[in-house]
Amino acid sequence: MATLFSKIAAGEIPSYKCAESEKFYAFLDIAPLAVGHTLVIPRKEVDYLFDMDDQDLAEMQVFAKKVAQAVRTAFPCRKVAEVVLGLEVPHAHIHLIPINSEADVDFHKEKLKLTEEAFRSIAGKIRTAFAQG
Repeated sequence: MATLFSKIAAGEIPSYKCAESEKFYAFLDIAPLAVGHTLVIPRKEVDYLFDMDDQDLAEMQVFAKKVAQAVRTAFPCRKVAEVVLGLEVPHAHIHLIPINSEADVDFHKEKLKLTEEAFRSIAGKIRTAFAQG
C-alpha cells in the first residue's frame, strides 16, 4: 500500500510542489515551523532514510542541497536547517527549515497557520529560485 508521501509525489494527493526530479520530490510542509519549511522525499518508498542505498541517499542529499539553496534565496535567513525525524510518516523524508536561530527548529512550538494563497505563493517562490539555481 502506497504511503501518504508516495501518493503526494504521484499527484494523487494535492501538495504545494517546490521542486522535483525523476527520483525526488520537494513540497511544503502543511504544518510549517517557518515560511518556506519544505519536505524532500524519495519517490521510491523506503521507511527509514538510512535504509536507502548509498547512491540514492547521496543523490537525495544533493537534491536537498539544491532545494535548500532555493529556499534560502526565496526566504533569506542565516541558514536552512536539515532535520531528519522520520516518525510521522513511514516514508523517508528530510525537513528543510529556514532558520535565524536554533530556537526556530523546535517541533513543539505552535505551527504556522497559512492560507492556501500563501502556500501557493511560497511554493512558487521556491520553484522559481530552484529553476534559476
